[in-house]
Amino acid sequence: MRVLLVEDNPILARSLTDALTSARLTVDCMHDGEAADHVLHTQDYALVILDLGLPKLPGLEVLRRLRARRNPVPVLVLSAHGSVEERVRGLDLGADDYLSKPFELTELEARARALIRRSHGHEPLRVQCGPLMYDSIDRSFSLDGAPLPLTPRERAVLEVLILRNGRAINKETLSEKIYGLDESVNADAIEIYVHRLRKKLEHSAVAIVTLRGLGYLLETKRQ
Repeated sequence: MRVLLVEDNPILARSLTDALTSARLTVDCMHDGEAADHVLHTQDYALVILDLGLPKLPGLEVLRRLRARRNPVPVLVLSAHGSVEERVRGLDLGADDYLSKPFELTELEARARALIRRSHGHEPLRVQCGPLMYDSIDRSFSLDGAPLPLTPRERAVLEVLILRNGRAINKETLSEKIYGLDESVNADAIEIYVHRLRKKLEHSAVAIVTLRGLGYLLETKRQ
């Protein structure tokens, strides 16, 4: 899943990026409000983590413009001040949660996970497709009750598929959801990850099928 982090402090931005990456998220990081506003016009994210004290364009204005475009992406606001007035204004403009600096990285990660789950329609802690189980807390998979070993990219692809609730997704959209802005995007590489996943699932009752013109779909095998 892709997350947009907007933080102008380079040391804190690096620390937060490392923590979120360790939590198996793909992170794009912007350091000013104008850059964030621009990228939010063109990219889809599972979550935006937005500092308010930004150069070029204040964080609250980035938030206001985002909601004016009717973009429903969940937004976690960060602030060094944390005044009640500022918090109320941020929530009134459409923020979903608020975290005052300084904070513990574990709390940020927990709030991020909760917001992402909520954005998927109050997604349960565990999602199942036949014998395949996805745990949204630690973002791990098990197959027939045993841990399913996956590379980070394989996990990202399978995660998108299982959260689609039986809806197909084409490889171009899938690649946009798992690659960051600073990564070389190659939609054809998705075919490689899908092939590897199919090998790991081939002896189970769940499979990734290709629907011509629509893309990939995760489903249980017909008996």
